[in-house]
Amino acid sequence: MIECLSCGRRQEPSLLCAECGTPLAAPLDCFSALGMPRKLTIDLDALERRYHELSRKIHPDRFASKGPTVRDASLRATATLTRSYRTLRDPVARGLYWLELNGEKLAENNKRVPPELAELVFDVQEQLAEMQLSADPEAALERATEIAARRIELQFKMDERLAELDRTFWKWDQPADVKALTLELKMILSNIAYLRTLIRDVDRALENSKAA
Repeated sequence: MIECLSCGRRQEPSLLCAECGTPLAAPLDCFSALGMPRKLTIDLDALERRYHELSRKIHPDRFASKGPTVRDASLRATATLTRSYRTLRDPVARGLYWLELNGEKLAENNKRVPPELAELVFDVQEQLAEMQLSADPEAALERATEIAARRIELQFKMDERLAELDRTFWKWDQPADVKALTLELKMILSNIAYLRTLIRDVDRALENSKAA
Protein backbone atom coordinates (compact mmCIF):
# COMPACT_ATOMS: atom_id res chain seq x y z
CA MET A 1 0.00 0.00 0.00
CA ILE A 2 1.05 3.60 -0.59
CA GLU A 3 -0.18 6.84 0.97
CA CYS A 4 -1.16 9.84 -1.17
CA LEU A 5 0.99 12.90 -0.52
CA SER A 6 -2.01 15.22 -0.75
CA CYS A 7 -5.11 13.55 0.71
CA GLY A 8 -3.48 10.80 2.75
CA ARG A 9 -5.53 7.98 1.23
CA ARG A 10 -3.84 4.57 1.43
CA GLN A 11 -4.19 2.56 -1.76
CA GLU A 12 -2.57 0.05 -4.08
CA PRO A 13 0.49 1.50 -5.91
CA SER A 14 -0.40 3.37 -9.11
CA LEU A 15 0.61 6.50 -10.99
CA LEU A 16 -2.28 8.59 -9.62
CA CYS A 17 -4.23 8.82 -6.40
CA ALA A 18 -7.68 7.38 -7.00
CA GLU A 19 -9.15 10.00 -4.64
CA CYS A 20 -7.57 13.33 -5.63
CA GLY A 21 -5.50 12.63 -8.75
CA THR A 22 -2.14 13.54 -7.21
CA PRO A 23 0.84 11.71 -8.77
CA LEU A 24 2.18 8.90 -6.60
CA ALA A 25 5.90 8.15 -6.57
CA ALA A 26 5.25 4.41 -6.52
CA PRO A 27 7.57 1.73 -7.96
CA LEU A 28 5.58 0.08 -10.75
CA ASP A 29 6.18 -2.45 -13.47
CA CYS A 30 5.52 -1.30 -17.03
CA PHE A 31 2.10 -2.94 -17.25
CA SER A 32 0.88 -1.54 -13.93
CA ALA A 33 2.15 1.95 -14.78
CA LEU A 34 -0.11 2.04 -17.83
CA GLY A 35 -2.98 0.15 -16.24
CA MET A 36 -2.62 -2.62 -18.82
CA PRO A 37 -3.21 -6.33 -18.15
CA ARG A 38 0.04 -8.27 -17.80
CA LYS A 39 -0.12 -9.90 -21.21
CA LEU A 40 2.34 -9.91 -24.08
CA THR A 41 -0.29 -9.36 -26.75
CA ILE A 42 -1.12 -5.65 -26.64
CA ASP A 43 -3.55 -3.42 -28.50
CA LEU A 44 -1.07 -0.72 -29.55
CA ASP A 45 -3.80 1.84 -30.24
CA ALA A 46 -5.21 1.34 -26.74
CA LEU A 47 -1.69 1.54 -25.32
CA GLU A 48 -1.06 4.87 -27.03
CA ARG A 49 -4.41 6.31 -25.91
CA ARG A 50 -3.72 5.27 -22.34
CA TYR A 51 -0.25 6.78 -22.46
CA HIS A 52 -1.47 10.17 -23.67
CA GLU A 53 -4.35 10.16 -21.19
CA LEU A 54 -2.04 9.52 -18.23
CA SER A 55 0.61 11.92 -19.56
CA ARG A 56 -1.88 14.77 -19.40
CA LYS A 57 -2.94 13.87 -15.86
CA ILE A 58 0.55 13.66 -14.36
CA HIS A 59 2.37 16.30 -16.41
CA PRO A 60 4.66 18.40 -14.17
CA ASP A 61 3.10 21.65 -15.44
CA ARG A 62 -0.15 20.70 -13.69
CA PHE A 63 1.63 20.62 -10.35
CA ALA A 64 4.01 23.58 -10.73
CA SER A 65 2.34 25.41 -7.83
CA LYS A 66 2.41 22.43 -5.49
CA GLY A 67 5.06 21.63 -2.94
CA PRO A 68 8.43 20.09 -3.90
CA THR A 69 7.37 16.61 -2.79
CA VAL A 70 4.38 16.56 -5.15
CA ARG A 71 6.40 18.10 -7.99
CA ASP A 72 9.07 15.46 -7.53
CA ALA A 73 6.40 12.73 -7.55
CA SER A 74 5.07 14.16 -10.82
CA LEU A 75 8.50 14.06 -12.43
CA ARG A 76 9.15 10.51 -11.26
CA ALA A 77 5.71 9.33 -12.37
CA THR A 78 6.26 10.92 -15.80
CA ALA A 79 9.62 9.17 -16.15
CA THR A 80 8.06 5.83 -15.16
CA LEU A 81 5.21 6.29 -17.62
CA THR A 82 7.52 7.22 -20.52
CA ARG A 83 9.86 4.29 -19.86
CA SER A 84 6.92 1.90 -19.60
CA TYR A 85 5.33 3.11 -22.84
CA ARG A 86 8.57 2.86 -24.80
CA THR A 87 9.16 -0.64 -23.47
CA LEU A 88 5.70 -2.02 -24.21
CA ARG A 89 5.17 -0.45 -27.63
CA ASP A 90 8.27 -2.15 -29.07
CA PRO A 91 7.77 -5.92 -29.34
CA VAL A 92 11.45 -6.78 -28.89
CA ALA A 93 11.82 -4.54 -25.83
CA ARG A 94 8.56 -6.01 -24.51
CA GLY A 95 9.86 -9.56 -24.95
CA LEU A 96 13.13 -8.75 -23.18
CA TYR A 97 11.25 -7.07 -20.36
CA TRP A 98 8.96 -10.09 -20.04
CA LEU A 99 12.01 -12.28 -19.52
CA GLU A 100 13.14 -9.94 -16.72
CA LEU A 101 9.73 -10.14 -15.05
CA ASN A 102 10.07 -13.91 -15.11
CA GLY A 103 13.57 -13.86 -13.63
CA GLU A 104 15.33 -14.60 -16.93
CA LYS A 105 17.95 -12.83 -19.01
CA LEU A 106 18.67 -13.21 -22.70
CA ALA A 107 22.41 -12.88 -22.08
CA GLU A 108 22.47 -16.29 -20.46
CA ASN A 109 21.70 -17.96 -23.79
CA ASN A 110 23.13 -15.31 -26.10
CA LYS A 111 26.85 -16.04 -26.08
CA ARG A 112 27.03 -17.85 -29.40
CA VAL A 113 25.55 -17.47 -32.86
CA PRO A 114 22.17 -19.24 -33.08
CA PRO A 115 22.76 -22.46 -35.11
CA GLU A 116 19.90 -21.69 -37.49
CA LEU A 117 21.59 -18.38 -38.41
CA ALA A 118 25.23 -19.48 -38.28
CA GLU A 119 25.74 -19.97 -42.03
CA LEU A 120 24.08 -16.67 -42.90
CA VAL A 121 26.01 -14.77 -40.22
CA PHE A 122 29.39 -16.12 -41.32
CA ASP A 123 28.66 -15.61 -45.04
CA VAL A 124 27.65 -11.98 -44.53
CA GLN A 125 30.62 -11.28 -42.26
CA GLU A 126 32.95 -12.77 -44.88
CA GLN A 127 31.41 -10.67 -47.65
CA LEU A 128 31.73 -7.53 -45.52
CA ALA A 129 35.40 -8.28 -44.86
CA GLU A 130 36.07 -8.86 -48.57
CA MET A 131 34.38 -5.58 -49.50
CA GLN A 132 36.36 -3.61 -46.90
CA LEU A 133 39.68 -5.14 -47.96
CA SER A 134 39.16 -4.79 -51.71
CA ALA A 135 41.47 -2.23 -53.33
CA ASP A 136 39.89 -2.64 -56.78
CA PRO A 137 36.98 -0.19 -57.25
CA GLU A 138 35.17 -2.54 -59.62
CA ALA A 139 35.53 -5.47 -57.25
CA ALA A 140 34.39 -3.31 -54.35
CA LEU A 141 31.32 -2.27 -56.35
CA GLU A 142 30.55 -5.90 -57.12
CA ARG A 143 30.83 -6.79 -53.43
CA ALA A 144 28.58 -3.86 -52.51
CA THR A 145 25.94 -5.16 -54.94
CA GLU A 146 26.14 -8.59 -53.34
CA ILE A 147 25.85 -7.07 -49.88
CA ALA A 148 22.81 -5.04 -50.96
CA ALA A 149 21.14 -8.26 -52.04
CA ARG A 150 22.04 -9.79 -48.68
CA ARG A 151 20.43 -6.79 -46.97
CA ILE A 152 17.09 -7.76 -48.53
CA GLU A 153 17.55 -11.36 -47.35
CA LEU A 154 18.39 -10.20 -43.82
CA GLN A 155 15.29 -8.01 -43.67
CA PHE A 156 13.17 -10.95 -44.82
CA LYS A 157 14.66 -13.07 -42.03
CA MET A 158 13.99 -10.27 -39.55
CA ASP A 159 10.35 -10.00 -40.64
CA GLU A 160 10.00 -13.77 -40.19
CA ARG A 161 11.41 -13.60 -36.66
CA LEU A 162 9.16 -10.69 -35.71
CA ALA A 163 6.15 -12.69 -36.89
CA GLU A 164 7.37 -15.64 -34.80
CA LEU A 165 7.70 -13.30 -31.83
CA ASP A 166 4.10 -12.19 -32.24
CA ARG A 167 2.91 -15.81 -32.32
CA THR A 168 4.93 -16.61 -29.22
CA PHE A 169 3.35 -13.65 -27.42
CA TRP A 170 -0.07 -15.11 -28.18
CA LYS A 171 1.00 -18.48 -26.73
CA TRP A 172 2.17 -16.82 -23.52
CA ASP A 173 -1.29 -15.34 -23.02
CA GLN A 174 -2.86 -18.82 -23.02
CA PRO A 175 -2.41 -21.55 -20.38
CA ALA A 176 0.91 -23.02 -21.48
CA ASP A 177 4.25 -24.62 -20.61
CA VAL A 178 6.19 -21.65 -19.22
CA LYS A 179 9.58 -23.37 -19.39
CA ALA A 180 9.18 -24.31 -23.05
CA LEU A 181 7.88 -20.86 -23.97
CA THR A 182 10.75 -19.18 -22.13
CA LEU A 183 13.25 -21.13 -24.23
CA GLU A 184 11.31 -20.30 -27.39
CA LEU A 185 11.18 -16.61 -26.52
CA LYS A 186 14.91 -16.53 -25.79
CA MET A 187 15.70 -18.24 -29.09
CA ILE A 188 13.63 -15.78 -31.12
CA LEU A 189 15.01 -12.72 -29.30
CA SER A 190 18.55 -14.04 -29.73
CA ASN A 191 17.93 -14.43 -33.47
CA ILE A 192 16.58 -10.89 -33.67
CA ALA A 193 19.59 -9.53 -31.76
CA TYR A 194 22.04 -11.12 -34.21
CA LEU A 195 20.01 -10.03 -37.24
CA ARG A 196 19.86 -6.45 -35.96
CA THR A 197 23.63 -6.43 -35.56
CA LEU A 198 24.15 -7.82 -39.05
CA ILE A 199 21.72 -5.34 -40.61
CA ARG A 200 23.45 -2.49 -38.80
CA ASP A 201 26.87 -3.64 -40.06
CA VAL A 202 25.58 -4.08 -43.61
CA ASP A 203 23.94 -0.63 -43.64
CA ARG A 204 27.14 0.94 -42.33
CA ALA A 205 29.25 -0.82 -44.98
CA LEU A 206 26.88 0.25 -47.77
CA GLU A 207 26.96 3.85 -46.58
CA ASN A 208 30.75 3.80 -46.49
CA SER A 209 30.88 2.36 -50.01
CA LYS A 210 28.73 5.22 -51.29
CA ALA A 211 30.96 7.80 -49.62
CA ALA A 212 34.16 6.25 -50.99
